[in-house]
Amino acid sequence: MTKFFWNALRLSPVILGATLLLGNRVQAAETPVDVVVPTTTTDQAAVPAPQIAASQTPTLVSQVPSNSLAQVTSVSQLSDVQPTDWAFQALQSLVERYGCIAGYPDGTYRGNRALTRYEFAAGLNACLDRVNELIATATADQVTREDLATLQRLQEEFAAEVATLRGRVDALEAQTAELEANQFSTTTVLNGEVIFAISDVFADTAVGGEDLEYNTVLGARARLNFDTSFTGRDRLRTRLQAANLDNNSGETGTLMTRLGFDTNTGNDVVIDDFYYRFPIGDAVLVQVDFANVEFNDNVFTFNQAFESSGRGAISRYGRFSPIYRQAEGGAGLTVTLNPEGPLTLSGGFLAPNSEDPGAGVGLFNGAYGALGQLSFRVSDAFSIGATYARTYQNTESGINLFGSTGSANANAPFGEIATEANHYGAQASLQLGTALNLSGWVGYSTADALAGPNAGADANMFYWAAALALRDFGREGSQLGIIFGQPPRVTDSDLVEDPDTSYHLEGLYRLQLNDNVAITPGVLVIFNPEHNNANDTIYVGTLRTTFSF
Repeated sequence: MTKFFWNALRLSPVILGATLLLGNRVQAAETPVDVVVPTTTTDQAAVPAPQIAASQTPTLVSQVPSNSLAQVTSVSQLSDVQPTDWAFQALQSLVERYGCIAGYPDGTYRGNRALTRYEFAAGLNACLDRVNELIATATADQVTREDLATLQRLQEEFAAEVATLRGRVDALEAQTAELEANQFSTTTVLNGEVIFAISDVFADTAVGGEDLEYNTVLGARARLNFDTSFTGRDRLRTRLQAANLDNNSGETGTLMTRLGFDTNTGNDVVIDDFYYRFPIGDAVLVQVDFANVEFNDNVFTFNQAFESSGRGAISRYGRFSPIYRQAEGGAGLTVTLNPEGPLTLSGGFLAPNSEDPGAGVGLFNGAYGALGQLSFRVSDAFSIGATYARTYQNTESGINLFGSTGSANANAPFGEIATEANHYGAQASLQLGTALNLSGWVGYSTADALAGPNAGADANMFYWAAALALRDFGREGSQLGIIFGQPPRVTDSDLVEDPDTSYHLEGLYRLQLNDNVAITPGVLVIFNPEHNNANDTIYVGTLRTTFSF
């Protein structure tokens, strides 16, 4: 028994060396890893941590399987281990003297990779098997007095670290147990956003010539998102929303002054976004929309700096191209091919009155919007895309070709009669360095009247915009933005053309106070509202405060 104990003590450097090398990995592995489902928006869904495939687990045994790296006899066979590495000597001893560690099939060791507790147990067991083997052979020259001295020194030097590690592991286990006992759901994550906004409008007269009378207003919008994942890669989004933010177009006489976050439910709680998104392998991403979804929720808009209603542009037109506002609030389906690749193809269909079985409505017998987009992301710095949309609108759905962003004439060029339209758009985004982002869009639409005394009449519309964003301006996470463009305008029509040209100018600064609170003062200026030089310039001032959690 004494001899066995002495031999075990002689082999203890093997055990301690393996334990010390694996210790840092165990500590790193205690932090869970999040996987984010690819998305075209700023939304996020919490999903379970990925599992490490068995083929990615390093072999820590003296006899390596035939399909793995052959027995390592020298640490130099590990291509990613350098003599300057802090653990080089320990690895060299374990590999060359004790044969206790081997690498990956590609000849690497990957010493900085996080290690699970199961892997640690497997590695420790392999080294213990090697200890038993060496004891059984009673090899006399495996351990020297210098090894014993090293063992004693390592025990003394790492005693504090080992104690700290033990305490951290115990604390993490206690926190994990508490979270599991009190978690909201095993599959659902709750996140939300609340906006408070003070707004005012300034001009001598509104569109039409009447005095513009507008009092300063304070409104709010609250959203709660329930993001559920069943597989770790899918997401079921259910959003509840309540708001009382004013749509100022009634006072200004034009939709061009609308804010990007205005909505009014009378403070009643309603369902907003409601969809299910899931991948098919790595090649296809499918989104089934049930209610109140827009195409900008489904495809890339090339305007990431300003697309968010709570953190982006303060105006409705400044968020993204109007081509993504077809069939707003509808239900349908969007399919994206190669969603994570440089070249992406998307196709979608939305019906705004899909839930109504009456005449002229429903999923396929009423108004609809069909959109296709080809996106080419050359790199993380540059992306460009071409988009086409086909729409049909009738009196049941209301005629609004550009989602309340252009002139009244552009949104309904033939009045309230059935209208079909073809929309063509091009969008691009360019990132210069880490701070400067340039983006923009241009669009052209053709519309045809399908009924009434003007049946067969044609109209053409045109619009464009350019945006500049300076990120981390003045403070980390903050953003300075400028947007300039021309809202949708009727350039040619069998009935009425817009006589002049309106221009949209917007300036804002989002001050990020911390991870959860941002304050955004902004000014919107509309020159020649409704594309008419006879109308006074209108100014809209807004102070938006956004809380996210």
